[in-house]
Amino acid sequence: MCNLYTVSVGPGAIAELARAMRSEVGNLEPGPIYPDYVAPIVRMEGNTRILTYARWGLPSSARALYDAATRRAERLRARGKAFDFDSLLKLEPDAGTTNVRNTASRHWLRWLEPPNRCLVAINAFSEPGRDAEGRYRPIWFARDQTRPLTFFAGIWVPQWTSVRKVRTGPETLDLFGFLTCDPSEPVRTFHPKAMPVILTSPEDLEVWMSAPWSEARRLQRALPDHSLCLIPDGDA
Repeated sequence: MCNLYTVSVGPGAIAELARAMRSEVGNLEPGPIYPDYVAPIVRMEGNTRILTYARWGLPSSARALYDAATRRAERLRARGKAFDFDSLLKLEPDAGTTNVRNTASRHWLRWLEPPNRCLVAINAFSEPGRDAEGRYRPIWFARDQTRPLTFFAGIWVPQWTSVRKVRTGPETLDLFGFLTCDPSEPVRTFHPKAMPVILTSPEDLEVWMSAPWSEARRLQRALPDHSLCLIPDGDA
């Protein structure tokens, strides 16, 4: 599951490739993007495609939050602590769901049509790996060794109120995540479960941003093997 990627180009390059007519991101500092970071996306605002920011991590399902609150209630009960479950559930922290795979889920269906789609700008992304000593290290992938700009097929949710972190309490934020699909090589060797959906042509970008889900769903598929390449850690 991709939980780290990089953006190393400026807003002009992103806006040009994505055909965004307006930018709200300023100078856009290059660097790594982790879950819960603010990152550049291209989305629709009315009939205008804009480059803007959103926070990485879509709303988790009501079931996931209910189960998490139930576990917290059980821990409090075991320690003899009094609590109100409704209040506990309302303030249950939701760090966000970074990737979306099951598009048949009712939780995601409401956000799959064009008004909630976006393009997530990336130059390289990583999947978890291990070195010869068994220590964790990210394995980096890009379209080629020059790490050209490309896009994940993203979903965004405007002005969602939730508790991201206990210390900050309820926040209202624009959120995003992206689809995943079956992996192809070389990603499959290191992460056989899934990889991000990568849009590889101008036609794919247009379908993703404007076509109904019945048509756009075909983009949730593995790339042909070796459409991506491994890049050295230091180049990410």
